[in-house]
Amino acid sequence: MSDEAEPGFVRVRLDLSYDGKDFSGWAKQRAGQRTVQGEIENALRTVTRSDVTYELTVAGRTDSGVHARGQVAHVDLPVEVWAEHEEKLLRRLAGRLSHDVRVWKVAEAPAGFNARFSAVWRRYAYRVVDHIGGVDPLLRGHVLWHDWPLDVEAMNAASQALLGEHDFAAYCRKREGATTIRTLQQLSWERDASGVVTATVRADAFCHNMVRSLVGALLFVGDGHRPVEWPGKVLAARVRDSAVHVVRPHGLTLEEVGYPADSELAARNLAARNRRTLPAAGCC
Repeated sequence: MSDEAEPGFVRVRLDLSYDGKDFSGWAKQRAGQRTVQGEIENALRTVTRSDVTYELTVAGRTDSGVHARGQVAHVDLPVEVWAEHEEKLLRRLAGRLSHDVRVWKVAEAPAGFNARFSAVWRRYAYRVVDHIGGVDPLLRGHVLWHDWPLDVEAMNAASQALLGEHDFAAYCRKREGATTIRTLQQLSWERDASGVVTATVRADAFCHNMVRSLVGALLFVGDGHRPVEWPGKVLAARVRDSAVHVVRPHGLTLEEVGYPADSELAARNLAARNRRTLPAAGCC
């Protein structure tokens, strides 16, 4: 996956959002599965009247049912295709795409930009309601109903032990050859005036099911089923705990992706590709 477009091509950044309800996640799958990547690539091929499919690279692959408000992708287009369609591409995509996926901006990317490897953080929000009557019907597709009162203060206290660089194997679905070491930069909970409790989760990157597993563990603290210390103990064990539930995807939204200054893109791409290890425990 190159950090520069091949000669004769232009790298284009796309900023987009989607409602994940009717998608089988971001990534293209077998025939018959509707995915965000497939929808946008098909639309691009149609509006540019191309015989080939130009493949997208995304900042963060979302699972089936997960939403995105601030997703970022890039695509390499032939110079002549970009020159012909640049001014009208956004409007043409709007006319071709389904209403549950929107591209808000298309622009030539700076040198060295890679939507995946250049990112320095991804920020997700998970929304929960604990009202005894359930979720507002107008929000039900984006908010989880938790049928127990939640103590937000306790969840914030439990979140503190999870911050920083750790091996999150206990909260991730393991993938062959992939590390589960991540730096969790923010994990905080807030209840708004309407009663919606929102978890803000930001990290340099996430492994599979990490956010939904963290939320599941902290909800158990919030409703009193586990003590404040429990999520930190699970983390330290570095093995999957059957008591950690992966909450449903519809409460999760990718809100924003952060990138460094253009001059720092090359260094970030290199760092992101390095396989991380934790320092060995020492005596001093």
